[in-house]
Order: sequence, then structure tokens, then C-alpha cells
Amino acid sequence: MTSQRGRAGLSRRGLLYGGGALAAVTALGGGALWGSSAFAEAQAAAGPRFKLSTAAVKYIREKPVHHTTVLQSFAFDNPHKHIYVLQVVGDGSKGDMCLTKINYSGTKLGYMFLRGFGHGVGMGVEPVGADAYIWTETDSNPSSGYGRAITRFKFVNKKTLTYGSSSIPVHRPVKGSTSNQPSVDMLNKRLVLRHRVAGVARYRVYDLADAKAGKYGAPLYEFPQVGVKSGEVFQGFCSLGDYVYQMVGTSYTGESGSNPPSKRGNTYLSSIDMRTGALVERRWTQAAYSLDFREPEGMAVQLTSKPRLFMGFASGRSGARKISLYYKPS
Repeated sequence: MTSQRGRAGLSRRGLLYGGGALAAVTALGGGALWGSSAFAEAQAAAGPRFKLSTAAVKYIREKPVHHTTVLQSFAFDNPHKHIYVLQVVGDGSKGDMCLTKINYSGTKLGYMFLRGFGHGVGMGVEPVGADAYIWTETDSNPSSGYGRAITRFKFVNKKTLTYGSSSIPVHRPVKGSTSNQPSVDMLNKRLVLRHRVAGVARYRVYDLADAKAGKYGAPLYEFPQVGVKSGEVFQGFCSLGDYVYQMVGTSYTGESGSNPPSKRGNTYLSSIDMRTGALVERRWTQAAYSLDFREPEGMAVQLTSKPRLFMGFASGRSGARKISLYYKPS
């Protein structure tokens, strides 16, 4: 069941993007919600719902980043036209990661190393003036390599950050949770947290200003992860407006294996309505099917005049992996 925290008032943005608001109110009980906090929360947030059946478009094809492993996640710094990419260092068991900054053409502009942070399944970028602040997991669990907390730090080229340093804020929104992974919706100023409680994956949505201040009270929304079938490998998520987008899949096997190139992969996308916790859509995607290795890794939203839903793919030989980015237009 989805929990909600009401917000007072109906903003102009809610009116502009609130085409589904009346339908949501009807579904939740119509006039009984007028004037209530539940009705205020039901207003559609800014941004379209991406149709996952839309054909994908190539954006960046097989570009190297600073490290040699597969990408894990990526996020856009829209005002500065930069992309940040996370990779694990080594086998990921120590929670060490490499963060690379590239431009929209895929040219490397800088990098950082993050020691003891996690696996990098999700990340967010928060532009502040001329700077970019990165949201990632931190406090890597020695038994899994995944983060038990999240953090926010400024990108500083060639700097190494180590978990436990007094300069790194540590946020633990859900006590006792594991596999914490953040994503940021800069259009609506929200932070989405994917995490596990007793091994079960769930989402929480917070106001970004509250999260930045370390205030994690009642979330705007809280709901279980749906749309991922048993045995599927979760490979990334992002959000825009009232929807969370997810990706699952694995790298190609040989032709005699379970995921041969001739079948064009086992990558599926899905979307969840955070207001209800319901699965909205689930689609197979052939995007980047001609890559040799082709492992789906990471999702992000690019804020242009018409937002774009991005998927990341790793390719290339072991020890020299490359990244490719494809998107679905709105």
C-alpha cells in the first residue's frame, strides 16, 4: 500500500501539468478529497509520463570513460550540459567507485574516486551555481558491496573521497535498510530513494530541500518495487514527475546461451505511478541491440524542452568497457 504525506495548496505548475489530476481524484473517491491534504498530494507533478513503447534514439555510442569496468549508473547536469557516470572499481566487493564527468558528446572532462561508497546502482546530480553536487550511496556493506546510507558531495576533479571522512555527510533515511540508492528529479526538486527492508526492495520519495538538510520524516510517497519478475537483474531507475522508471536485464551470452545476440536481449523497462504504487507499463526494448557485449546499466532523465528518458548500455571487451546512451523522447 502506498503512503502519502499531503501538501497544502494547488500550484500553477500543478495546474499546467495536472491533466490527470481530476482522474486521480475520481479514482481516489471524488469530492470527498476536495480541500484535503490527500487531494493536494494527488495533483500531477511537472513532467510527462514517458511511453515505453516509443522507439529509442541513439545519443552516445561506445565511448570510453575514466575506468575500465561497465557503467553502473549515470545522471545529467542539465544547466551545464554534463553527464556523470559511475563505475565500480575491481569486483565491487569493497564498495569503491569511479565517477567520470563527460560532456554531451561523450568527451571526458574529469573524474573522482569514491572509496567505500557502494555499487552505484542509482545516482543524482544537483546543480548549484557553477558547481555540481552528486548524490550517491555510501557506507558500503562488507558482505555485499552495496551502500547502507546515502550522501551528497561536490564534484571536484581528481579528488578521492573515502567513507568515514568527516567531510562526507551520511544520511540514513530508513533505519536498518540496505542497498540504498538515490535518484534526483530536478524539475520537481525531489529525491527518490530505492532501498531494501528485510531484503525487499521499496521506494521512498522526499522533498529535495528536506533531504539536503537531513530531514527525513514522513515521505511524500512510499511504496514497494513492482514490475521486476523473479530472477530478473535490476539495472537502474530514475524518476520524473509522479513516475519511477526501472530497467532490468543482463549481458549477452553466446548463441547457445539463455540471452543470445540474435534474440536482441532481455532488457525490459517499466514505470510505476508513485501516487498509487501501481505498475503502469512494462516493455521489452531492443535499444542498442547491435552492441557486442550489451549489458543494460542505468537510467536517467535529460531535461530539455521535451524531456528524454535515457537508458545506459555497456559494451566492449573486459578491461576496456565503453558506454552507450539511448533515449525515448516524450
